[in-house]
Amino acid sequence: MAGNYCAMIELDATDRRILAALQKDGRMTNAQLSETANLSPSACHRRVQRLEEEGLIDAYVALLDARKLGRPTTVFVEITLSGQADEVLEAFEREVKRIPDVLECHLMAGSADYLLKVVAQDTDDFARIHRQYLARLPGVAQLQSSFALRTVFKTTALPV
Repeated sequence: MAGNYCAMIELDATDRRILAALQKDGRMTNAQLSETANLSPSACHRRVQRLEEEGLIDAYVALLDARKLGRPTTVFVEITLSGQADEVLEAFEREVKRIPDVLECHLMAGSADYLLKVVAQDTDDFARIHRQYLARLPGVAQLQSSFALRTVFKTTALPV
């Protein structure tokens, strides 16, 4: 499986100020952003457009509160597959993307092949997710689930 590697894009201090500000508040106006970045509104707009075109800004999203949506339980699931052939990995990845409760799926180096981040209402709901989806994923040899007791720290902001 070939990785998707790209050359790192050179960023100056102004680009970094723009990216840091947008990571904190993606809904700020161009006027507010231009003030934060010490640019004119038109120059700021051009910079943001360039950062979007270069793919540094991938998307603008709303971050939802899982607790208020009735999904306060986070479970990390380590999955070991029965084999490493490309078709086994591809079949697993195709099916895991279809599970609505899985927020993240990472191909790992180490003892497990994949690490999933799953949200659930409670342990009974996770048992349903396990039974209905996880246990039916193709190529799975072993599953190990770890329940998060409390989130100590969480961010979506990358260091810029």
